[in-house]
Amino acid sequence: MDLLLLDLVIVLAAARLLGSLAGRLGQPPVVGEILAGILLGPTLLGPFLGDELFGPEMKPPLQALANVGLVLFMFVVGLELDQKLVRGKGRIAVTVALGSTVLPFALGCVLALALASEHVGGDRTLPFVLFMGAAMAATAFPVLARVLTDRGMQRTTLGGLSLAAAAVIDVLAWTVLAVVVAVAGAGDAEGQWKVLLALPYALVMFLAVRPLLARLVPAYERAGRLTPGLLSVVLLGLIGSAWATEWMHVHFIFGAFLFGAVMPREGAERLNHEILERLEQLAVLLLLPVFFVVAGLNVDLRELDPSSLGTLAAILAVAIGGKLLGSYAAARAAGVPGRQSWALATLLNTRGLTEIVILTVGLQKGVLDNELYSLMVVMALVTTGMTGPLLRRVYSDRRVARDIAEAERAALGETAAHRVLAVVPDPPGEQGPLADLAATLAQAASPSEVALTHLRPYPRDRLEVGTGLSSELAEMAGVLHDLEALAAAARTRGAEPRVVSRFASDVAAELPEVVAGARPDLLVLPAGVPGYAELRAGATCRVVTVLSPGGPETAGPGTGPVALHRGSGGSDAAAHVALVLAVLHDRPLVVSGGGRASALAQRLSRLGVTATAGGIPPGALVVAPDTGTVPDGAHLLVRAEQDPDPVDWAAAVSALRAPAAQG
Repeated sequence: MDLLLLDLVIVLAAARLLGSLAGRLGQPPVVGEILAGILLGPTLLGPFLGDELFGPEMKPPLQALANVGLVLFMFVVGLELDQKLVRGKGRIAVTVALGSTVLPFALGCVLALALASEHVGGDRTLPFVLFMGAAMAATAFPVLARVLTDRGMQRTTLGGLSLAAAAVIDVLAWTVLAVVVAVAGAGDAEGQWKVLLALPYALVMFLAVRPLLARLVPAYERAGRLTPGLLSVVLLGLIGSAWATEWMHVHFIFGAFLFGAVMPREGAERLNHEILERLEQLAVLLLLPVFFVVAGLNVDLRELDPSSLGTLAAILAVAIGGKLLGSYAAARAAGVPGRQSWALATLLNTRGLTEIVILTVGLQKGVLDNELYSLMVVMALVTTGMTGPLLRRVYSDRRVARDIAEAERAALGETAAHRVLAVVPDPPGEQGPLADLAATLAQAASPSEVALTHLRPYPRDRLEVGTGLSSELAEMAGVLHDLEALAAAARTRGAEPRVVSRFASDVAAELPEVVAGARPDLLVLPAGVPGYAELRAGATCRVVTVLSPGGPETAGPGTGPVALHRGSGGSDAAAHVALVLAVLHDRPLVVSGGGRASALAQRLSRLGVTATAGGIPPGALVVAPDTGTVPDGAHLLVRAEQDPDPVDWAAAVSALRAPAAQG
């Protein structure tokens, strides 16, 4: 008993220390807890000290405690499985889940067939192959939820979709694992008929036990708190359900998960919250770390030989490649944009906790040997550890911040308008083409708004109440009149214009503050405006630099062609601006710049746009990417926003058709 208590002290201290260290490094605590187990096991301590502390006589009681923690944890997972996640996202979530499951499952089965002769006997080949497929296809729903919560993404569209897909993947993975356990445990006559009770048992739980559990809600409301009696009923049902599925040879984790899934949801929010509060403290702080450390104790990397490195490389290639490619292809097929599809695939590649549970079941049932178990645990650590850094690479914090802001506006019932901000230079009365350009570009999205901003330097002598004030006020009134005239012209294009005009001590210094405060999606910026270089460098949105602000060719409704100069730094942003101007002003589009220009022109032509490839014709409005140099004859330079998405040309043309028809 004294050694068991000492082991628990060591296990909990190591799990807490390395779990906290993992959190500081931006990793889920489960990574540190599993590493703690590996370090406490034979890999680091070796057979001498490791056998003294965690010898064969100590593993059974530690495993028993770990299994109790696993029962509580699987109940918590089932209870927290929000069935509302799939609502409204059902088709996309199911499509992504199938792609994220089928490809890695199939690749895992193929890999298992190649490894079967070395690691399992002939009668264990089928459960081994199915098990490897299920292990490759798993996604750790709880760890994924933790990653999303740490980044504040749980309320974003991407976060909700990934959770919904992970919930479906969980159901598929547990179903396959149940089949594997049933096949693996059906070697004796008794096990064969008991397994057949699993499906009727699940039906009884949903159709009979669930209505009975709903009676807990009025009992809780009468008591006003979670009484020991109510908690005892829940624990008795949980442990009884876990025992029933273990007796059926379908493993106790399924009974625990199923009992959590059938707990009442309607009106039971406070009850479930109190249950989670009580059980999570015991499971997460004490018993679950024991489970992870015990899982790590079974890993012995010392016994691996050089040939194991090839097996590990194959496992990592199948696990990572299958998940990423399967999830990405399915997301794209469901209409999810490219960058979001990669982010979704990265999130669904998270395995961690769920993978460790599956691997532990495989080891206990004799489906995995110790070598493969160790290699698969390493795969679980790698795929979990790579999620955070890879997600930041694929989907930056800046994009996450935009998604969170959009989600908050949606929660408040606000519609985020596409905002185009135009900096109006002096004299405002001559900037009609500039305002028309801003209004035209705003029509690329709906709803949209145009902000016309003009800062006027203070007179040499500061304004004072008294003699001379009337002339300055008259001057400002004239400026406002000119800006309102520009706004009225912009309003005819369907955008809702706003005017911002005031005096400034230093126009060049104050303009960046005004632009940053407006948070535009697109900035229209005359090249000669005070502080142009600082404005352009500081803007994170798309920037359109106007090289000839007073020229009628800038954006007037003429009939001359719009020319896109792609150059060596061809930009989707510049091409999109040229497309907007060509379609909304009913002008032909000429794309110059070699083979890529010809491909783009052909693609737009197939979408019904009058587009050709060739040289820039005389009198054309020339749009070019802003790459630091100004091509000859260019009128507009376009710099893409930070972290731009590739333009979906079919969607872009479709979005422009309605405004063009109305105009």
